[in-house]
Amino acid sequence: MVSNIDRLKSGSARIGFLLNPMSGQVKKRKDVILQVAEQIPNGTVCQASDAAGFVTAADHLIQSGVDLLVIIAGDGTSHAILSHLFVTLPETEWPVLMIIPGGTTNMTPLDLGMRGKPEKILHRLAAYLQGTETSAAGLVHRPVLRIEQNGQHTIHGMFFAVGLVARGVKFSRSSVKQLGITGSIFTFMIMMRSLAGMILGSNQSEWAPVSMAITLENGEKSQGTYLFALISALDHLLLNLRPYWGKEAAPLHITWVDQHRKKLWCSIWPLLAGRGHVLKAQDGYHSHNARMMELQLDDEYIVDGELYHSAGSDGPLRITATRPVSFLVL
Repeated sequence: MVSNIDRLKSGSARIGFLLNPMSGQVKKRKDVILQVAEQIPNGTVCQASDAAGFVTAADHLIQSGVDLLVIIAGDGTSHAILSHLFVTLPETEWPVLMIIPGGTTNMTPLDLGMRGKPEKILHRLAAYLQGTETSAAGLVHRPVLRIEQNGQHTIHGMFFAVGLVARGVKFSRSSVKQLGITGSIFTFMIMMRSLAGMILGSNQSEWAPVSMAITLENGEKSQGTYLFALISALDHLLLNLRPYWGKEAAPLHITWVDQHRKKLWCSIWPLLAGRGHVLKAQDGYHSHNARMMELQLDDEYIVDGELYHSAGSDGPLRITATRPVSFLVL
């Protein structure tokens, strides 16, 4: 049986392009992106700018039998499409996915190894499909977070956060995004907002830490008030940060920091620079790798930049890793 990969390698693949014209980078370069995409043989281009539109466009492309689904958008759009695919389509029937960084934040495609302007990547895709560029092409396999809670729709994504990280993203999505700032400057402002909360944190809602109970897969429990907690299936986050240092052989990276932590000023650089192994649990810094965990909280959280709320009465959030998903990277 001929697979999606076989057709990609032979140049006979059907390509579906799902573009969000309101995404940060796409909005600035829409015309040239569309021009290049529409010139790729066996391609179908769909545009959508809200959750309902993403679902309709993805269903149309899947039903047309695409072998490669190219998402040209930001993390929020990719998150919406991943969630839809997981709840509606058996994984054996998925096309290969390709995410081109076209949004305001693009943690997922950048971590996968996608670099460059959207139209440049599309030119590389065209060359790959024509057989003239193969050395830099490959498949990257990554698990996805599955977030479940009683009475709520299951959510899928690559990055989860509560506490100051979530509050920083919420602020940026409201105040900063309206200014039209995107890319590295936008990312830097998110990080500065979260760091300010870490340094100046108080009980005011905009800086408030998060109260919750944490249960790891080995049964270890922790309950208290924390500056933040994050869970990621990505190796690196914004600005190539790697704020976790767990040693377990498991796919999900988990980090949380106590509200009453010690050695704050000495901890900031290790947290940002991937040197968290020098930080100690007794000082309030925790990091593990795991396949699942549970969080009991009544607070807001974000998944790939999109805001949700966990009601304590609905029971704990159960976060697990899916089987790896295949992404084409050029």
